[in-house]
Amino acid sequence: MTEAAARHAPGTPSWLSLLAQDPAASQEFYHELFGWEYRQGPGPGSAGPHFRALLDGSEVACIGQMPRGRQCLPAWLPYLSADDADKAAELVRLCGGTVGVGPLDMEGTMRVAIAADPSGASFGIRQTDTRPGARMGGGPGTVVWNELVTHRASAVEKFYQTVFGLESEPSGEHPGADGAVGADAEPERLTLTAHGRIVGGVRGVGDELPHDRGSHWLMYVEVADTDAAARRVAELGGRVLLPPHDTPYGRTARVADREGAPFAVVHTGRRGS
Repeated sequence: MTEAAARHAPGTPSWLSLLAQDPAASQEFYHELFGWEYRQGPGPGSAGPHFRALLDGSEVACIGQMPRGRQCLPAWLPYLSADDADKAAELVRLCGGTVGVGPLDMEGTMRVAIAADPSGASFGIRQTDTRPGARMGGGPGTVVWNELVTHRASAVEKFYQTVFGLESEPSGEHPGADGAVGADAEPERLTLTAHGRIVGGVRGVGDELPHDRGSHWLMYVEVADTDAAARRVAELGGRVLLPPHDTPYGRTARVADREGAPFAVVHTGRRGS
């Protein structure tokens, strides 16, 4: 199997999106932080417009308008690839999750849905044979890791295996391995693989799970300097949730944008491709 094919195997994060109350302000924030440029496109179904974030001409994510009247916390959602979005959505329901949007056709090239696992963590489902995924792991400004932060990792392990065919094994060697839990609690960590290729992780943090957010997926974006990026987040009106610190994978910090959407920045030392 080629790397390109493996990247889009079922369960592989292939896209990321953010629904913001003020998309223009969010675009400015991420442009100043990562250098993203934008191209407008239609949203899925009856949704409003969204803006595809570009880095050196490659698509890396998208930012859209939060639907009016929708009461939910801003969050970056990874879209997990599926051979059949409708079948994956049905499996989500059968396995104790929920489907909030879709499946819907988008731009005539994709079929997408937004769902939540049994722990309440939201994610997207993405089916396409022709549309390239987001550029990932390609240097500063690109996403290098996606991790589910939840109360107990083992509680959702079977869900992602059944819905997407993802395998898992205990691991601590990834950007989320920061030990950011209570002194008496050791986090559960699982590495997720698709066809033998590492595609993400799950971290169970027990009572350290944020009560105001609950289970959620967290994206890690490569930066040239973690400390400088964390300072820049604060200068742009965001917040530093966990200051820069060293991990086995690189120096990382957990932050939030102006609307409170959490993400992480990390310097792994890898060069972009």
